[in-house]
Amino acid sequence: FVQQTKWNLQVMTERALEAEINVEELKQEISFLQGELEISKVKSEDLKAGQTNDLEAVKHNVDFALENLHKIIAGANLSIRQLALGAESLHFVAEILESTGKISE
Repeated sequence: FVQQTKWNLQVMTERALEAEINVEELKQEISFLQGELEISKVKSEDLKAGQTNDLEAVKHNVDFALENLHKIIAGANLSIRQLALGAESLHFVAEILESTGKISE
């Protein structure tokens, strides 16, 4: 009976030691995973911040493009008006030349 108790005690001690080793390994793994989680959180925040910066850059580029487009449209409108005035002037000159031709006949 004493031998059996000693043997059971030895087996239980071995199991306890294995459990302590497993617990220590699990603690290390948890610590490692917590570190990885923190790194992932930082990367996630960086990505979110980068997306915000990217969106701000896109908005800035769109605003810049719109501003230039409005300038181009204004310039085109001015050119069209000048072209129309030039065409009217040419029409007037043509009428004068026709009148001069009729007078000379």
